[in-house]
Amino acid sequence: MRKLLNTLYVTSEDAWLSLDGGNVAVSCSETGKRMVPLHILEGIVSFSYRGASPSLMGECVKRGIQLSFFSPRGRYLASASGTVDGNVFLRRQQYRYADDEKSSLRFAQNFIYGKIYNARYFLLKFGRSYAMRVNQKVFNDAADAMKKMLKEAQDAKSVEELMGIEGTAASIYFSLFDQMVLQQKNDFSFLSRTRRPPMDRVNALLSFSYTLLANDCASALQGNGLDPYVGFLHADRSGRRSLALDLMEELRSVYADRFVLTLINNRMVAPADFDLQESGAVLLNEEGRRRFLQEWQKKKTEIITHPFIKEKMPWGLVPHIQALLLARCIRGDIEEYPPFFWK
Repeated sequence: MRKLLNTLYVTSEDAWLSLDGGNVAVSCSETGKRMVPLHILEGIVSFSYRGASPSLMGECVKRGIQLSFFSPRGRYLASASGTVDGNVFLRRQQYRYADDEKSSLRFAQNFIYGKIYNARYFLLKFGRSYAMRVNQKVFNDAADAMKKMLKEAQDAKSVEELMGIEGTAASIYFSLFDQMVLQQKNDFSFLSRTRRPPMDRVNALLSFSYTLLANDCASALQGNGLDPYVGFLHADRSGRRSLALDLMEELRSVYADRFVLTLINNRMVAPADFDLQESGAVLLNEEGRRRFLQEWQKKKTEIITHPFIKEKMPWGLVPHIQALLLARCIRGDIEEYPPFFWK
């Protein structure tokens, strides 16, 4: 259990939330009973499967506190709200910004700036950490090229121009991805990024990790009252959670890509975890998915310090904090959306 930006995050799977006077009481087997005053909270996010008492839900509705429920694995379930959902004003403002080219570009630039920054930093850090095993100069040269693209992203005059800059940066980044595969090279070689379907084992791992990350981002956006289907960078498309794809851009390299490389380089996956389809597609099989999901959940529990709010938290809460910051920016509580900059 932790309180961040006036939002209480309950991460214990067996926690039961109830009302105790003017407090939310969080009871679980590990820590016993702890109480937090309701008057200091703007939201409560619970990842417990046990839920909350009706009296607490009623009091949260009365006080205008957003009470959101997620499965322990991070799937959005529901939120408690009154007969009139106050988030309608937040979503209406989101739609106004999405329909305005200048406003959309402003948000899109922050997403892409964060993506290029993190990918560049990842290359620099990898090159330094494995200087005896990779060509560090090649990594540094790529980082120098991407540094120029940070300025270009800031100066982009349209979302289309911004997407072109992002595409060039991604091409440079993925041109070095095979060099970051340090173990099992014969079984996990990477030539280029292939999607729908992935055509090799590395792409199968990347695609699955991106799917999970997109789900986490969509759940986080819903929990903060935003519509995950209406984005600023990715165009509207029926059934596509465009805002979730926007939000995950800055987290791809430092969250999903690093995780995939850890699985391969630490020999946590093997060729037996994949099936080859008649079409040539390569997909994780049932055992591979099980192992992947186990490690993905462990990854979420790793503690980091959030670079913007300077608070320690598990990785799994990062999408929720970024969604919360995005909602605050859309409401006008903060001037600019702060991307997640990995340190």
